[in-house]
Amino acid sequence: MKIVLLENLGVTESYLEQQKNKLEEMDHQFLSYEKTDDQNLLIERTKDADVIMLANMPLSKEVVEQASHLKMVDVAFTGVDHIPMERLKERGIVVCNASGYATEAVAELVVGFMIQLFRNTREVEWKCRQEGTKAGFIGSLVQGKTIGIIGAGAIGKRVAFLCKLYGCHIICTNPSKVQYDYIDEQVDLETLLKRSDVVTIHCPLTDQTKNMIGKQELSLMKKKAFLINTARGDIVNIEALKEALKKGKIAGAAVDVFDIEPPLPKDYPLLHCPHLIMTPHIGYVTEESLHQRAEMAFENLYAWLEGNPVRIVE
Repeated sequence: MKIVLLENLGVTESYLEQQKNKLEEMDHQFLSYEKTDDQNLLIERTKDADVIMLANMPLSKEVVEQASHLKMVDVAFTGVDHIPMERLKERGIVVCNASGYATEAVAELVVGFMIQLFRNTREVEWKCRQEGTKAGFIGSLVQGKTIGIIGAGAIGKRVAFLCKLYGCHIICTNPSKVQYDYIDEQVDLETLLKRSDVVTIHCPLTDQTKNMIGKQELSLMKKKAFLINTARGDIVNIEALKEALKKGKIAGAAVDVFDIEPPLPKDYPLLHCPHLIMTPHIGYVTEESLHQRAEMAFENLYAWLEGNPVRIVE
């Protein structure tokens, strides 16, 4: 088999060398490349590949169509909205992912955002650098707040667990029934938006969730409430969020994901919004989680090579 890794997984060269040696001992060929968006180059690299490995870089339908030997796509990431799933299914190509590798990393970031938002750290840090004081920026505790979780999967549940340690009341909305000791209530989206002091998004991007949080939904939130999005950028309408922040319809927001992948252009709508924390898609990026996702990706590969694929994306 020819196995092609299309981008750096954020692990050491020695780790990749170990995997390469192991695969070569099994009579397979392993090639790794630096990330590129040059479609012609990607076609050249993958045209005779049996397996494509990648993380969150886009894989176009055009590249897949030219990969005539392709049998498996191994995604070292949770989401698969950046690859042409429908076409891969039509061709009978197995797709596996690394779901769960960043659960702790994202959940911890969300709680960090909550603390920063409630304590006005973005604003008071700027004041401090300008020889100012904390005057006018009295913060609040996370303790005792109602946390609304949209999407109670693995990350949503971990956020619930961590927030319970702060003495929060946890409500969630989810397509299926949720039974989890650290979630107090399951409600509909409208109820969640109206009651929550923090709304944090942890659902996948689908046709149903795209622009799920728009002008109408933001208008339901409390004026003192915060919105956190570490899921997918397209779930929140950025123009609606921009308006809500600039007009003070919500107290603030923290956004780690956007409708495009950073770097963001200078005219990006959210760049100059008040009371907004912006980070360039760091939720999954810790030393521990990057190593775990690489391990999971290679576990997927070896299991598939042995005829027993795991973590298949249906």
